[in-house]
Amino acid sequence: MDIFIFGIVLFAAFLHAAWNAIVKDGDDKILTSILVTAFGAVIAVFILPFCEQQPTKESWPFIITSAAIHMVYFTLVGYICRVSEMSRTYPLMRGTAPLLAALLGMFVIGEMLTFQAWIGICVICFGILSMFFAQNSPPKGTGLAFLNALLIACYTLVDGIGVRMSQAPISYILWIMFVNGVILVGWHLIVNRTAFISYFMKYWHLGMIGGIGMVLSYGLVLWAMTFTSVVMVAALRETSILFAIVISALFLKEKIGRIKVVGASIIVTGVIILRLAS
Repeated sequence: MDIFIFGIVLFAAFLHAAWNAIVKDGDDKILTSILVTAFGAVIAVFILPFCEQQPTKESWPFIITSAAIHMVYFTLVGYICRVSEMSRTYPLMRGTAPLLAALLGMFVIGEMLTFQAWIGICVICFGILSMFFAQNSPPKGTGLAFLNALLIACYTLVDGIGVRMSQAPISYILWIMFVNGVILVGWHLIVNRTAFISYFMKYWHLGMIGGIGMVLSYGLVLWAMTFTSVVMVAALRETSILFAIVISALFLKEKIGRIKVVGASIIVTGVIILRLAS
């Protein structure tokens, strides 16, 4: 992986952690995440008319499929938040997703990794998962968290293939944001209209800031996938949990225990291995 692309993906991971911190700081985490998605769609609406190239017709099934997977993903996240603490299940979702993506990638897109790249991915995943396994007992929603990890792996590969086929990465990314936003916001206006509008009026600024971060974060990741391994980019993106720990300590004033420090150190080791493998 080129050092410039490597740096771009790490920056995208930081942005991912930043907009997730905004969601975490909201009164209702699910509604805040929907606000973020809504503003992502608004950003897409303003930029798309200026895009000279639009995605090829071959890439549209991937856009629709990605939106459908994201719909199920966000629904499961909402349910997991109700039955368990997100901080307990989040490491399982993000920690197993790169491994699942790597395994699926071999069979779906024939992407073969070097032995050292596999070691780097495994070390990153182990660092994230160490925060999950350090818990006294598996939290409720563990099975659903693992299912969501599979969904993350699936939409990562779908978008990785789709953005390459689109021949127009920027517009492909913006259409992803637009379709996801329309579906999620439309659904919440149907099932929870009053609460959503009320929350929007109070916290629209969080949605706007988070929306910018989300578009840039996922956009840079998909752009990087047009130049290098989809699986390696996906694994490197999950270092966002490393930035999340730093943001939580510095800005959210959360206590960072020994387990998180050890996990973060393992993740950094994995990043170094992954960089040397490319």
